[in-house]
Amino acid sequence: MSDDLKLLSEHRCFGGVQRFYEHASREIGLPMRFSVFLPPQAEGGTVPGLMYLAGLTCNEETFMTKAGAQRLAADLGMALIAPDTSPRGANVAGESASWDFGVGAGFYLDATEAPWASHWRMESYLVKELLPLLAARLPIDITRLGLFGHSMGGHGALTLALRHPGVFKSVSALAPICAPTQCPWGEKAFTGYLGADRSRWIEHDATQLMQHQPVAPYPAGILIDQGLADKFLAEQLHPDLFEAACAGLGQPLTLRRHAGYDHGYYFIQSFMADHLRHHEAALTDIIVR
Repeated sequence: MSDDLKLLSEHRCFGGVQRFYEHASREIGLPMRFSVFLPPQAEGGTVPGLMYLAGLTCNEETFMTKAGAQRLAADLGMALIAPDTSPRGANVAGESASWDFGVGAGFYLDATEAPWASHWRMESYLVKELLPLLAARLPIDITRLGLFGHSMGGHGALTLALRHPGVFKSVSALAPICAPTQCPWGEKAFTGYLGADRSRWIEHDATQLMQHQPVAPYPAGILIDQGLADKFLAEQLHPDLFEAACAGLGQPLTLRRHAGYDHGYYFIQSFMADHLRHHEAALTDIIVR
């Protein structure tokens, strides 16, 4: 476990505190940054947490500065966690050549192909390293942890929740990449990170993962919001495929389609409160039971 957690900045926010951290990651092999909002209730003990995975080109600051989530999180007594979207500073050839691959585009998986396999280990970083670090160093109860995200981060939220259902107790997404094996973003990323053998890709495709679940993994339901004016909807996102996979398994899914909304943070802000309440209900139910 990293023991050099460095506080970069701290800001009072809605009675709680917004913090930005850096630490040396053993899984990534480079310094990694993440942000945390701790609600006022964290001063008196541990609180449930909600991790947000951001989309392409974003970093650990994007959600905290653009989503407008802290006010309600403070009222609900919920910590917010936002990791960076990829390793930085690896100096791998071509890492910044494309906005949708490499830096800012980790796709929340562990790469198996050179030269990416050495540092692009986002799944192991999040599950095996960051979560234990949060539990050890901050007043966050990781046994009450929800996961959500946007776009590439929505893909990450759905896939990691399906791959680690015992870790994440609730899941939601905003405009997620639902079937990356069937869209240009996913094909580019998976070819680069996982290689040409498409049979290995299905382990990181939310639609494929849902189809192969033995039972509905989230009986309390999954929430997805999608804007119908999203320019990426038709070619990249495919929520209808995930919807069909959920229906086939009997997995409760609330997929809300919103006329006029696009792919950006104005859309995200508009439905953020619903997502926080979705997770708060699931995490509170854990306490009650």
